[in-house]
Amino acid sequence: MVKKYKKGNDVSYALGATVVMELLNNRPDKARAVYISEKSDVKAVVDRAHACGVPVVVGDKPFNILSPKENCFAIGEFDKYDCALSRERNHIVLVNPSNSGNLGTIMRAALAFDCTDIAVIRPAVDAFDPKTVRASMGAAFSVNTRFYDSFDDYAKEFYDREIVPFMLCGSPFAEKEFSRDKKYSLVFGNEATGLPSEFSEYGAVRIEQSDKVDSLNLSVAVSIALYKIRNL
Repeated sequence: MVKKYKKGNDVSYALGATVVMELLNNRPDKARAVYISEKSDVKAVVDRAHACGVPVVVGDKPFNILSPKENCFAIGEFDKYDCALSRERNHIVLVNPSNSGNLGTIMRAALAFDCTDIAVIRPAVDAFDPKTVRASMGAAFSVNTRFYDSFDDYAKEFYDREIVPFMLCGSPFAEKEFSRDKKYSLVFGNEATGLPSEFSEYGAVRIEQSDKVDSLNLSVAVSIALYKIRNL
């Protein structure tokens, strides 16, 4: 039986038919069950669950617990899992992100721009929170997200790449030269505070903008950076 989600739980939930399909298509081995509302017949989800050998349960009680006010007719229950980051790909590094919507949107942008390895530095929002998973529109199941207790822990593991911090004090991002022969870690700070000043030692860059706003939303900034690096 489903329970209200808590960060310390071993399981989480994918809310909505589209997100459940992404779970079943990309992490079927992690799916425990699919719950279908009595108010809707999402046949494609049911057929896919059966093809994956995932139990299907029909009834509205799980929806009253997990999604009482949303237009949600399918829920996927899944085991949380660990991911390894690739040494052969560029990385997004998020230092202390605090918003589920931002992290989910970044996951979706990462998948769109083929930069699917995301390092998250604690303290940070929960990557498996149903709000994060839903904001990603299921991209959470196609990207590799790994948590580190500190940026130093990440940097020690991936010592052989160029660190590119995004800071308001940095040089223009448009002038940054990227090489196809290198691997990069694009580093972004917390939504409210940005990156600590010591990150400027790596050679920070900034996304040029008008003076009419203080800064870009975190997920927007990440998307702009990913678009450029994808087109190397």
